Amino acid sequence: MIAGSATPEGTKKFSTRPGAIPQNYKTIQNLTLSNVGIGTYLGNPDSQTDALVEEAIKKSVLSGINVIDTAINYRAQKAERSVGKAIASLISQGKIDRDQIFVSTKNGYVTNDADIKEEFWAYIQREYAKPGTIKANDISSGYHCMTIPYLHDQLNRSLKNLGLECIDLMYLHNAVEGQPDIPRQQFLQNLQDVFAFYEKMRTDGKIRYYGMATWECYRVSKDSPQYLSLYDTVELAKKVGGENHGFRFIQLPYNLYYDQAFMLKSQQISGTDVSLLNAATSLGIGVFTSVPLMQGRLLAPGTIPEFANIAQPSLRCLQFIRSTPGVLAPLVGQKTQSHVDQNLQIMKIPPLSESEFTDLIKKFTN
Repeated sequence: MIAGSATPEGTKKFSTRPGAIPQNYKTIQNLTLSNVGIGTYLGNPDSQTDALVEEAIKKSVLSGINVIDTAINYRAQKAERSVGKAIASLISQGKIDRDQIFVSTKNGYVTNDADIKEEFWAYIQREYAKPGTIKANDISSGYHCMTIPYLHDQLNRSLKNLGLECIDLMYLHNAVEGQPDIPRQQFLQNLQDVFAFYEKMRTDGKIRYYGMATWECYRVSKDSPQYLSLYDTVELAKKVGGENHGFRFIQLPYNLYYDQAFMLKSQQISGTDVSLLNAATSLGIGVFTSVPLMQGRLLAPGTIPEFANIAQPSLRCLQFIRSTPGVLAPLVGQKTQSHVDQNLQIMKIPPLSESEFTDLIKKFTN
């Protein structure tokens, strides 16, 4: 198990590696993080994909990316293991130190283990139900479980899969979306219990920060049953963790078509309706974004408007997202060598300035 976690000194040192562009790093919680991260969502749960993901992570880190995102249910635990192998390899070769990289994972969904050849529910029954980790009615209709015994079990598995003693950021994965069957008040009580558990894991040195990786709840209108107030979420964290609570990051979809985080004024701060990104900035919450390319659908010719003399549509997608005020970094899933090489070109140019981004929005909305 690799000791340590991302530190201000380590991440700052990473950002000053030869060839690095200073504007391609942002500071939050005194950590210096790349404005593009690597995601590990898609792919078959097989050894060939393991090798591709491991190589993509290594190449991304060596190209200046120090944000790595995964989840225990991605490729049925194999994504986490690929991340772990890549990190161990880079450290053993002296290419990086543990304190230079920021690793996030997620728990909440019920997952099997692709390395154990067993039918899904047989695995769940044997691994979780029989030992009492999951009890009757703990699993929602969305294949989600946010009981403390289950989340504790999953955290320990994630640490083992990643080969790390401490995870920089643990997200509760799609909690609102994955728990459609319970009343809102009960959900909020359960969420407070989870935050209290995460605070204890911080004290135990197993995680540094926690957050919520979401799909809908922070980008829908207030009248949606899926809606969640970011302000109220932070208040829950303060209730269990005080002012120095660990709820410091969220993740949600954002791109040129999923633009609600930027455009929709659905959150309230000091009595004023603001966008999610404005609310996050006001509350000191870092925002990582998912589906930057909408799993390739934004790459079709003519889909993404041309701007900034950037020929590749994938790079235009990433440039737009990472230049949006309030966004820390888009998380891009990449495996094949050609896609990795192409997407990493973004680290060779700076993001748009605020005025350039404002001009671009005017061009898009006129």
